[in-house]
Amino acid sequence: MPADVPPSARIDPTVPHAARRYDYWLGGKDNFAADRESGDAVAAAYPAIRTTVIENRRFMQRATRHLAEQAGIRQFLDIGTGIPTSPNMHEVAQVVAPESRVVYVDNDPIVLAHARALLTSASDGATAYVDADLRDPERILGHPDLRATLDLTRPVALMLVAILHFLPDGDDPYGVTRRLVEALPSGSYLVISHATTDLVPRHIAATAAPSTATSMIDMAFRARDEFASFFDGLDLIPPGISPVTEWRPDDPPEQRTPAAQASMYAAVARKP
Repeated sequence: MPADVPPSARIDPTVPHAARRYDYWLGGKDNFAADRESGDAVAAAYPAIRTTVIENRRFMQRATRHLAEQAGIRQFLDIGTGIPTSPNMHEVAQVVAPESRVVYVDNDPIVLAHARALLTSASDGATAYVDADLRDPERILGHPDLRATLDLTRPVALMLVAILHFLPDGDDPYGVTRRLVEALPSGSYLVISHATTDLVPRHIAATAAPSTATSMIDMAFRARDEFASFFDGLDLIPPGISPVTEWRPDDPPEQRTPAAQASMYAAVARKP
């Protein structure tokens, strides 16, 4: 449905939604039977999915903290926010720099309701929520709430965390990403995590095929080279492309989750 349809009319409890399914895996209560059934189907094919979503959030927090502490970024555009789970992005950034400004974007009305209630900024900074779909970058970039919160003449961290794998090639995920990056000035950053089957055993990877009964449903798994293409023309910062658990980890090697239990690539790159 178009984003300008009233939010209450856009909630369809019979159709699983990525944000609500994610909430289910994290142990939340803001989900419907269809989301739980879909989540259980994914878990049957890939039992480590709950570990994956936890490790993905940890990556988001580390990347945000790094950009705020080390790169001096004070503006963040988070597309595919999901149902808020503390600490949220603005909380991580504002611990480092209370003046940080964050715009959250999602297209689920339940996320919208929670975001407006819970994503409250520190007094020195700002947060805003944009009701829009990643596949419509012009709506996102032109939204008055974004324009009132972020200064697009100054560096922005574009956060596409665990969202691009919901766009099949037919939705032109590379073109969508490129359009968003093009709208940002030099010194901005692109942060992506993305599901892959590269890091799991072959028999588990086979269950992700769209034709199987236990398909992971609406996810487009991409190999390392395909993931790398999202960063064309940008400068990857160390450690470059890595398993999500290995991107500047806080834990010592012996305490980290194995890559196969959080089968996602992650990377951060700077726009020259």
